[in-house]
Amino acid sequence: MIRAERLLEELHAAGRSLLTGVPCSLLGGLLEACRAVPGARHVPATNEGDAVAVACGAWLGGRDAVAYLQNSGLGNAVNPLTSLAGTFRVPVLLLVTWRGDPEGPADEPQHARMGAITPALLEAMGIPWAVLPEDEAELGPALAAAAEHLDGAGTPYALLVRRGTIGGAPSTTPGTPADPALVAAADGAARVGEPVEPDAALRRVAAATERDAVLATTGFTGRALYALADRPNQLYMAGSMGCVSSLALGLALARPERRVVALDGDGAFLMRMGAVAAVGHARPANLVHVLLDNGVHDSTGAQATVAASVDPAGVARACGYRRVVCAADGDELEAVLREAREGPTFVHVRTLPRAERRLPRPAVAPDAVARRLRAWLASD
Repeated sequence: MIRAERLLEELHAAGRSLLTGVPCSLLGGLLEACRAVPGARHVPATNEGDAVAVACGAWLGGRDAVAYLQNSGLGNAVNPLTSLAGTFRVPVLLLVTWRGDPEGPADEPQHARMGAITPALLEAMGIPWAVLPEDEAELGPALAAAAEHLDGAGTPYALLVRRGTIGGAPSTTPGTPADPALVAAADGAARVGEPVEPDAALRRVAAATERDAVLATTGFTGRALYALADRPNQLYMAGSMGCVSSLALGLALARPERRVVALDGDGAFLMRMGAVAAVGHARPANLVHVLLDNGVHDSTGAQATVAASVDPAGVARACGYRRVVCAADGDELEAVLREAREGPTFVHVRTLPRAERRLPRPAVAPDAVARRLRAWLASD
């Protein structure tokens, strides 16, 4: 195992002091160390493709950068890796966590396919790769080999990060946004009330949605909903971060007689914010989009998102949602859910980052959850 601080020091020594990307729990210690190591600059990205573009822009400005991502999000980065970094010959160093590594420990089902094809996908894009070594003595030579390609070919190079390679634990204390002045302006316009405890918010949702199809976003939201009560009308997203509102849109259009409730998170919402425009354009009356906004990527270690400088309700309003509500508390959240019918409806509620982090994972497989929901919809 290599220390996160040592990895940052080696990256800095190689002139790569800017890190940008989307968190993965395998990188939790590294991202926490960014807050403590002098000279480290961390730029949160809303999706993996954006991270590659940020790194390319930094290089254009004379600063080498590292784009980090989970391999499950590698697909989001294919276009900028090939048409931007590849076409313009920009030497971006990639740190890609290897979830679902066929030679590693068992992982979640959504990582199996991508884990098996990650090396081949990189090779198909013409990106050479190596496994980040677990021995600190081998770290310097590994980065030197990466630099030889980056400096020589002028194209991306990937280091695959296996579980347990980078030491250090992720923080459970939310990170702080980069621009407090901007946050204050956005807060004054968009947010009301005190943050709700996350399970309290989910209990309110469950109480008001017994007859609705409920789709929960990736991460702690789905796992916490499952822990509260596993019901056949619920689906827990696995992977596909940011896609829950699009999944809900398709279901709502297919079953207009049935109300569909999408439980989103701020990191996922930001990752595919264009989906909000598609919902507003289609305007399904039976869709309720609930944003549980705690300001962090909770399941990967509470790293801050950029949600504090965004007005999500304003985004939904501008995109054509018929009704937009900033719920002040759990009572208002439940009340809106009980009576919302002429949608699409957008409900923004602030929640606290989770204190209890030992959450069960659904014992039922994702495909079984999907078929159970399909059967439930067909039975009534």
